[in-house]
This record gives sequence, C-alpha cells and structure tokens, in this order.
Amino acid sequence: MTMMRVSITIAVLQSHALALSLYPTAARRTSSPRISMDYSNPTIGLRASSPASAILTEPPLGTKQNFLEASPFWDQSNIPLNTYKNKAPFTAKVVSCKRIVGPEATGETCHIIFDHRGKMPYWEGQSYGVLPPGVNQKNGKPHTVRLYSIASSRYGDDMTGQTASLCVRRATYWDPDMGREDPAKKGVCSNYLCDASPGLEVKMTGPSGKVMLLPEEDPKTDYIMVATGTGIAPYRGFIRRLFVESTPAGDVYKGLAWLFLGVANSDALLYDDEWQQVLANYPDNFRVDYALSREQTNSKGGKMYIQDKVEEYADEIFDRLEKGAHMYFCGLKGMMPGIQDMLRSVCAKKGLDYDEFIGKLKKAGQWHVEVY
Repeated sequence: MTMMRVSITIAVLQSHALALSLYPTAARRTSSPRISMDYSNPTIGLRASSPASAILTEPPLGTKQNFLEASPFWDQSNIPLNTYKNKAPFTAKVVSCKRIVGPEATGETCHIIFDHRGKMPYWEGQSYGVLPPGVNQKNGKPHTVRLYSIASSRYGDDMTGQTASLCVRRATYWDPDMGREDPAKKGVCSNYLCDASPGLEVKMTGPSGKVMLLPEEDPKTDYIMVATGTGIAPYRGFIRRLFVESTPAGDVYKGLAWLFLGVANSDALLYDDEWQQVLANYPDNFRVDYALSREQTNSKGGKMYIQDKVEEYADEIFDRLEKGAHMYFCGLKGMMPGIQDMLRSVCAKKGLDYDEFIGKLKKAGQWHVEVY
C-alpha cells in the first residue's frame, strides 16, 4: 500500500519577543496547571468539554511526567515502533478539533487531539498514520494511509499519557476556471480530520519514524529546528518535553533549543502563544525566529523565506553545528532546495566543502530531515 505524507505548509514579532525576554524568569513547575488560550480566539480562555481536551501549559501541582520513560530516559533502543499497521489499525477517538490560525491566514490549520487510552504510545518526533474512510474514486480501492507528524509530547496535551495531537492544514484546490474551490480535488484526509467532531472514531497506524528523534544523553546539546507551516509539529513535542512538562530530560536540559518557523503572514503563525510563554520563562535556553514571506523582506529586498531567516544567523548556526548541535528540517520538500542553496553559499564563503560538511553532520547523526 502506497504511503502518502500529507501536511500542507508554506515560510518578527521582534519587539514582542524582546519585551517578553525582559520578564523575570518564572519559577519552574510550582503553580497550579494553566490552560492554553483558545487558538481560534486568543481573547477567550479555552473551555474544555472534557479534561482530555485541555492543553496544559504547566504540570498539575506536585506531578511529574516521568512514567513513560526509558531507563535511562535517553535510551532509544526500544522505542515504540509500528505497533499498529494498515491491516490492523487502532481506533482512536477525537477529543477536540480547533482552528489555530487567524482570519487572514492562507488556508485553515487545525489542532486535533485524539484519545488513544494509553494503548498507542509514541515518542517525540514520530508520526501517526490516518486511514480516511471511503474508497478512491479512481480505482475503487480503500484510501491509502496518510502520515502526520505528532504535535504533542508522549504525555499528550493533558499530560496523562492518554492522548496525542496532530497539526493538520486543510488541503483545498482553487479552480480558476470555476472561480471557486473544486470539491473533487480537495485533500481527502486533511478535510476528514479538519471536519472532525468530538467522539469521531479514527483508524490510525504507527507510531513510525526514527529520523526526528531527540538525542537527550547530553543535556547541553543544542537543537536547531527549522519548519515551514505544519512542519512545526514535531518541534512542539520537543519544546513541551524540554520546557513545559516536568520530564527527566527537561529537568536537566542546559542547551539551546532554537526554533525557526516560516509561514505567509502573522495570522498563519502556529502556536505563537506557547512559544512566547516558553521564551519568557527560559530566555537563555529557547529562541524563536519567524520568516513571514508576505510581511517581511530579506537582505536583498525580496520576500523573507525560511532560508533567508536562517541565513541571518549563519555564523552562529555553523559554530553551534561544529560544536555538536543537531539541526532539524520539517515541512514541504520544496523548502529544501532553498535551504541547501543557502548553506552551499555560506560554506563557500567560509572556505568549506558543502558536501563534505553536510556529510560529516550526517555521519555524526546531527542532520535530521523529514520533508514531504
């Protein structure tokens, strides 16, 4: 069965980030649990229909997220892998589905929480497969599985270990001849998920993937995370594990987690409220930079794409890579040619052989790419 990865994506608020970085560093994990804002309306607090739909931004008082760990916690030799397959999928239930972009975003993106009852464990950086109902009209066969990067830590947004979240952009096709969207060409699985209501049963496979796992043995490791659009998903799991939950990895982390996100405009930013809270709490260990292609210009006067934003910090990034940092890329495959051309140019300026430099990073396991 052909496997398709579907997650449609596209490429600061410097003053806001600077203002937050001036706040006093918050005491870690000592207050009552707080609930994230409703992404579809940031002025209204989230009203959860069930506890599982809550997106906690701090652990409940006195709790630790340490019950789904390896021994030692950084050991990746026995991660959950392909527990459920296409012929025998797991049936999860949708807990909530919320639009998480503003009205001027280029398309609709939803955050969807699933209840897996603790029977489909996963690690940060892995993916779930979704089997949409119905058949392919072209061949009469059941729809094939679509893969989505998991957008929560292994403990889920409610920190119970019973849920998982996906970040999904609704795939649509505008027909210029028709002057409207053509429903016959819309993304089958993305629309199925974005239209989901609480209680919907969804057939899922996985978890799958090892490429995007987080190496945690050295707590001083830097993580440089580059995403376009919903490619942000695995990094949300990383960041919640390191800075939001009370995990063994987060308790000892002393490195820098640096997030680059490329989208079209401010309304298309994903999880910005979460990033700004982490930035306020951990300004020495977390950084975030945005590339807003329709609002910002690069150094050459053109649109600001993700490769342009990364290039602004090329010297520091190369220095951190040479000191052992891990670099991640996630999003549409169209992001990589621009990234590679930029890195090749920087290597030339530094007198480095690009292929040799990247080959060295790959050999050391510092280079992680998942594009689709």
